[in-house]
Amino acid sequence: MTPDLVLYGYWRSSAAYRVRIALNLKGLAYESQPVHLVRDGGEQHGADYRALNPQELVPCLVDGGQVFTQSMAIIEYLDETRPTPPLLPADPAGRARVRALSQLVACDVHPLGNLRVLQHLVTQFHAEDAAKGVWSRHWIGEGFRALEAMLAGNVATGRFCHGDTPSMADACLAPQVYNAVRWKLPLDDFPTIQRIYAACQALEAFQQAAPEAQSDAPAAS
Repeated sequence: MTPDLVLYGYWRSSAAYRVRIALNLKGLAYESQPVHLVRDGGEQHGADYRALNPQELVPCLVDGGQVFTQSMAIIEYLDETRPTPPLLPADPAGRARVRALSQLVACDVHPLGNLRVLQHLVTQFHAEDAAKGVWSRHWIGEGFRALEAMLAGNVATGRFCHGDTPSMADACLAPQVYNAVRWKLPLDDFPTIQRIYAACQALEAFQQAAPEAQSDAPAAS
């Protein structure tokens, strides 16, 4: 039986990664449709995909013929249409906190290291790999300093970002830590982030969503 949900993504896309986590936490079956963001100039720029998402970005979720874009909107849509288990708290203050933690990563940190930003640094400013690393470590570090303070200084933080069950905030956190490791950002100054990331990585939902676990990930050499 073909799943109703189809997720268009790319193995190393942080935004697609966080949606995979959300789908897995909810135990939802979905069909994965890889969109290679680099090959042949980027498959996201092709006419067929552009018809689905005029922004030419991933992820894109198709649910019974309806098309949804923007990872945060997709996760909240899933939470409203498939509410168990919830990825947002029941109380308004809790929901606001989880959204704030999520948006710190998804809106303030991740976009600065997105593929098209790094490509622009290369084409317009002739940035080499070393410069891209400096850029990425700077902006991830700036975000993580604030995130660490928000997590460590709040009694609502539990085993995970908010309480003792994973939420949308954890779905955003894990891919950004993956990026931090990829760009060799030292994490010693972020013990709370490290602790929560370890708790996430112990869960099958996060393991199955990992970039290297995707069908379009390059084969290990």
